[in-house]
Amino acid sequence: MDESVLNFNVGVLGHIDCGKTSLARALSSVASTASFDKNPQSQERGITIDLGFSSFSVPAPAHLQAEAPRLSTVQFTLVDCPGHASLIRTIIGGAQIINMMMLVVDVTKGMQTQTAECLVIGGVLCSRLVVVLNKIDLLPEAKRAAQVEKMTRRLHATLQNTRFRDAPVVALAARPGGAEGAGEATGVSELVEELRRQVYLPARAVAEPLVFSVDHCFSIRGQGTVLTGTVLQGSISVNQTVEIPALKVTKKVKSLQMFRRPVERAVQGDRLGVCVTQFDPKTLERGLVCEVGYLSTVPACIVSLHRISYYRGEIRSKSRLHVTLGHDTVMARLTLFTTPGREAAPDAEPGPGPEPEPEPEPEPEPPGWDPQAEYVYLESLERGAALALLELERPVTVPPGAALIGSRLDMDANSPACRLAFHGRLLAPLERDYATAFLPALRVFKRKGKAGVVDRLHSDTEVIVKDLLKKESNVALFSGLRVRLATGEAGVIDGPFGQSGKVKVRLTDALAEETRARLSTGARKKGKAAAEAPAAPPPAPVAVQLDFKRYIFDPKKRMIQN
Repeated sequence: MDESVLNFNVGVLGHIDCGKTSLARALSSVASTASFDKNPQSQERGITIDLGFSSFSVPAPAHLQAEAPRLSTVQFTLVDCPGHASLIRTIIGGAQIINMMMLVVDVTKGMQTQTAECLVIGGVLCSRLVVVLNKIDLLPEAKRAAQVEKMTRRLHATLQNTRFRDAPVVALAARPGGAEGAGEATGVSELVEELRRQVYLPARAVAEPLVFSVDHCFSIRGQGTVLTGTVLQGSISVNQTVEIPALKVTKKVKSLQMFRRPVERAVQGDRLGVCVTQFDPKTLERGLVCEVGYLSTVPACIVSLHRISYYRGEIRSKSRLHVTLGHDTVMARLTLFTTPGREAAPDAEPGPGPEPEPEPEPEPEPPGWDPQAEYVYLESLERGAALALLELERPVTVPPGAALIGSRLDMDANSPACRLAFHGRLLAPLERDYATAFLPALRVFKRKGKAGVVDRLHSDTEVIVKDLLKKESNVALFSGLRVRLATGEAGVIDGPFGQSGKVKVRLTDALAEETRARLSTGARKKGKAAAEAPAAPPPAPVAVQLDFKRYIFDPKKRMIQN
């Protein structure tokens, strides 16, 4: 690893046909094996369908050299993400490896559906943004400055309620004249200077175990199989043995290259090609490589979730959504829960207009996770944050603390509605036997309640209650549970009374005189006095409430009272 060079990853995101690939081409001095739509399908369809990688280097700015005196060069690695709505899985995967985002906007069209979705993704996964107003050559020259200024004001208004409210806007023409144009790009040098101003020293966990995100894989005859990707954590060196968990194999690192330049070692944040001993590249299009034994492939996990406030759909327990973890997108079944008392979150600010908007700050902190703690089940997440059990349609290999995004990719890709439902972090991966070894001990409960009324006073210490249980209920299951009368007295269910579903309640508190009189008022009078007595309105029935909770994963379905 050359300590004089900082590799800094910049995502290039935006709506389809806004000029992202042309911008990457105009900036870059070194192309990788996966760049500028080299994929044959990209060339056939005329759009970016996969991640592309290229780079350029500039002298390190003074503010970086003040922090790292040995630093002389910044290598910007551009991650060109596709813009088509149907490729959002790839967009999310690319966004998870970037330090900063360039949001490319067609100046003639402004914010579009995927532009806004990319803005939401960027707000979740990175902290800095540069907005690029592209295609200014298509504006009439006489009105160009005024129209650029007008669009810049509109973009600043859109960004005002996001973490990117102070993001700079740079106007340029990456490819004047379009696909057939032969003119030179304009405004690129100003963009490079803005990137130099915005670059920072990312915090990098070099001492942690290796996690390497693979985005392309191919073989070279006589040398081995090359994995191209980004170091997410730790470091990698020549002759190191690494594991490919998805294939359950280990491989030796034969050589490393960083944009065609051989290196002996690379660290978190570096983009490189890793040549390992031969295997069939078709078996690993994307995935993770790691230190041997570090990562596991999990069928389920506990995660924190933040609802994206501009998602208009429901996020309900037992529903299934697409969840993207790293480069992997899989269907997952949700079970939502939170700490008691947090069931009702503060209202979120509504987003104006039908288009998806970036999520405002600050976000509420998610509940803390403790496997021994008690949590309350949530039917749905209307706003704010929660915890969730994700049960995955197929096992996925994930690094500790991985970011995730939940989405509804089955929605119409051409709809202006936001498809991104929530984002979060992995808190606890679960083993394959989680359903029997973990879930029964997970103390997530539902609050339950039953209501009845006192039918009559049975003795000084007992009342008969009706309508609390159904006729077919097994009263023995409820015996010993506490109830409370609406008049304040407490009691315990003592057993059934007759065959109609009534129960006998033994009072643990002495009946108040007022309650006794109320229950006795309806006693039938006998003889002549009863016949002559004026009709009195019947007393209001005394309500009886039974409250308990059930742990949703308890195989015995026991009723618990605190």
